[in-house]
Amino acid sequence: MIRTLNIDESPIIGAFSTCTEDIALVPSGTGDNVCGILEELLGVRAFETLVNGSIVVGSLCRGNSNGLLVASHATVKDSDEIGLPVHYVPSKLNAIGNIVLLNDTAALVHPEMTDRAVEVIAESLKVDVRRGTIGGIRTVGMAGVATNKGLLVHPRATADELALLEELFELPVDIGTSNFGTQMVGSGLIANSKGYVAGSQTSGHELGRIEDALGF
Repeated sequence: MIRTLNIDESPIIGAFSTCTEDIALVPSGTGDNVCGILEELLGVRAFETLVNGSIVVGSLCRGNSNGLLVASHATVKDSDEIGLPVHYVPSKLNAIGNIVLLNDTAALVHPEMTDRAVEVIAESLKVDVRRGTIGGIRTVGMAGVATNKGLLVHPRATADELALLEELFELPVDIGTSNFGTQMVGSGLIANSKGYVAGSQTSGHELGRIEDALGF
């Protein structure tokens, strides 16, 4: 089974799509072929949508089994069909998918996220939230991928950052890349505990690291 693809003709699939244990969100117009692959590989239902009218759904939205996060006043096209509540994060940082690394128990968020925003995320998604960086990078949602089985993060993550992630998520954490050396590994990978899909440029060696880190 091929586990690499493009979304909207781009290997940067983490910017265009996101997933939880049960659903995947992709841009409107993605088509049945890609949706079918995601449904098979991730064990989810795929929904075509737009966030604030934009196709970069993965950059603007992040969710887990308890709900979806978007910025204040954002719109999610056909949200009533998705079957998860949408929660609005009060933050000047509106690319929520870029700044939140999340699974069903924990979240690492941009270090400048406000106390109120942290509170909303913790309460609405039922997660333990900490602020932090990965490899010194504040856009932690694209610097890593978290599932309920493990994490894969930017190869320049420091020992202290890795230790914080292991403590927060209580899961093994490894480093790796996607799309033939892209260090913002979350930009080229979406995953849950049932499977993963990587961008089309991801090498066999990178796929091996992904599978080891995420427990496949």
